Amino acid sequence: MPEQHEGTEQHATPERPGGSRPGRRRLLRAGLGAGGALATVRLLPGGTAWADAAPGTDHGTAQYDGLWPSSHNVAPRTATTTTAAQTWPDWARYARIADGTFNEPADMQSYIDALKAQEVSVIELDTLLSDWLTDAQFAAHMAEVKQFTGLAHATGLKVVMYYPSLELISPGGEKGRSFYKNDQGKNWVQRDLTGKPNVFYGSVVVWVDPGDESVWLSPNSPWRDYYLNRIKGVAATGVDGIWPDVPIYFDGVLSWCDASTWGAAAFKADTGLDLPKAANFADPVFRRYVEWRHRNLLRFQLDIAEAGRSVNPDLVTFVETVSMDYRYATSIGLDGGYLRQAPGAVSQVWEVDILGNYDGMRHATASDWVCLVSMYKYARAASGTKPAWAFSYGWQADDASLVMSQLIAAGCNPYEVKTPFKNDTADAAMRTRMYRFVRINQAKLYDPVSIAQVGVYHSAPSRDYVAPGEGNGMYVNATAPAGIADWWGGDDPQMSCASLSWLGEFRGAVKALVYAHVPFDTVPSPGLTAEDLARFKVLLLPNLQAVSDTEAALLRGFVSAGGTIVITGPAPTALDELGGQRSEFALSDVLGLRKADPLPATKQNSYGSGSCWYVKALPGLSYLTKTDQASADQLLTAVRQSAPPAVTLAGDRRIFLDARRLGTDTVVHLVNFTNFGDTPAAFHSSPANCTLSYALPAGASVTAVTVASPDGTDPAPKAAPYTVTGATVSVPLTVAQYSVVTITVG
Repeated sequence: MPEQHEGTEQHATPERPGGSRPGRRRLLRAGLGAGGALATVRLLPGGTAWADAAPGTDHGTAQYDGLWPSSHNVAPRTATTTTAAQTWPDWARYARIADGTFNEPADMQSYIDALKAQEVSVIELDTLLSDWLTDAQFAAHMAEVKQFTGLAHATGLKVVMYYPSLELISPGGEKGRSFYKNDQGKNWVQRDLTGKPNVFYGSVVVWVDPGDESVWLSPNSPWRDYYLNRIKGVAATGVDGIWPDVPIYFDGVLSWCDASTWGAAAFKADTGLDLPKAANFADPVFRRYVEWRHRNLLRFQLDIAEAGRSVNPDLVTFVETVSMDYRYATSIGLDGGYLRQAPGAVSQVWEVDILGNYDGMRHATASDWVCLVSMYKYARAASGTKPAWAFSYGWQADDASLVMSQLIAAGCNPYEVKTPFKNDTADAAMRTRMYRFVRINQAKLYDPVSIAQVGVYHSAPSRDYVAPGEGNGMYVNATAPAGIADWWGGDDPQMSCASLSWLGEFRGAVKALVYAHVPFDTVPSPGLTAEDLARFKVLLLPNLQAVSDTEAALLRGFVSAGGTIVITGPAPTALDELGGQRSEFALSDVLGLRKADPLPATKQNSYGSGSCWYVKALPGLSYLTKTDQASADQLLTAVRQSAPPAVTLAGDRRIFLDARRLGTDTVVHLVNFTNFGDTPAAFHSSPANCTLSYALPAGASVTAVTVASPDGTDPAPKAAPYTVTGATVSVPLTVAQYSVVTITVG
């Protein structure tokens, strides 16, 4: 259901450049993707004309300069990059974001004032840049953007300009003039593996009105220079940042784009291979194509950021990224983890979707809620040390505030919107209350570092190549509850993460840790370094099958130096980073297992100063669907032995706990989702009683305990009662939706 901007303003046209069109966000995915085009899609004929356009000489190879080397041997997903020192302004690190636009210049100040009153600090300005504009129309509109930005700055707000990166809409283009029919669209369009052009007309997705044309362009075509030049024009207006929208190979009507001549030339230059003839995961060339698309889009993102900084060195870039920890990244190409180690002030706005377009998370199960936890934790990890902005979708005030609570607890910056639209709040009073909490507590929310000693490994190649299926796995329950329309899974059981062996195992490992109140961090595999692993005592490697040699060496070094790994699944490290079969397990020595021998149900093996716990079954997937203690124990026994957490909680297992450190403060986040059960039910919210305990460091004593919450009228921290027994501090609490506990020691 990702990607959909929608609004109530009149649709802008080239004849009305000062107007404002509805934004575009959130694809309604029922019936889309993975080869499924809707019956209402009206595609233009293709298959011959696309071969006539010769690729330019500077679009095939330049995008890999300075990144991973072009080679007939694929660049490892774990290739180490050197991250330049990040200088992120405080306004970006502490951002509280909301959509803004204007119908006419006279409306600008009223929009700005309204957002300021709601405690918004950053405006995502979304106007008419989705549309096909002439150079003159673009220049005229940039003058208006400059005016808006000046007014926002005078009010103390920052402005980040939304600009779709690979889609262009021609209003009225089905019957009238359009970028595809009358400009360069036909030459620059993305193509699928059969040569069909990625262009369609209205009614397929909600952001393309009936009669309008949507064309998705190849990032390797001259569109790249066209777009980058306009990015420079946006940067010249004085905006503080650029918000490129979803640089993806759009799969709403066609799958596995871009096989245009531009894409084919770039693939050939990078790999020495011709494009695959069809989507076939048994074909090593197709698997190479799957991974290449990730890197190809990464370079495009970096070029966008560089173009903006060439005009304004202080400009930041936040790429709207719709692919989370689930399988959508495989089909659309955009893998957020690839940007983690990229140098410069470029990060993500994560579009974390919800269950129902017109219901939000109101009919979630507890396991669905764990999936939301998993997505926000992945978002925070995949942005690395950079700010991680993220969508906070809600339908009503109470579910909207709970979703935002989880977002903030994971360390992300909130962009609050009412589902399924993006230009309004679920509730203005709720937004104001929550954003005021963020402002007052911002240093405590965004400056600390994690104290988690447990990592959950998110393997991008295993996601791509282990038992690929039709579903994307966004949540568990793919079947809409009675009376609820526009459900994320379209009533297709294949969409559930429980139907995907790698993702289900990953999500189940997350659920086991959440239910055990064990602080953890996600560890994305792209760009993995030894430093990424050094702070952990235990790594969970759910159904880890596909790894590069470099990645395996880093994991081996982690265990040798004293770390503990828990690896599950029937083929541990049996595949290379492109999904090809290895002759031997990449971690055979660490596992103490040979591929040719029968696999035991379980095995513990010492290696160097560390240990490996192996489970042949998929206990995470079992725990995701059954919540059985035996499966949890298979995942967590090693955690309890090797990394008992300093912070523990006595209370309902459906209270999410995260813990960080800021100086001498231990900051603990508690989010109450006890209102969710094993089956969908009407939303309600009830306070939960619990007791937080903290094991004091040797020689330390407590000097203060405070609790802050956005649930009441005053979000400032308040002194909280506590007791000390031996070296343990205990804090009794009642958590409405969200509490932040700070334990200060001296």
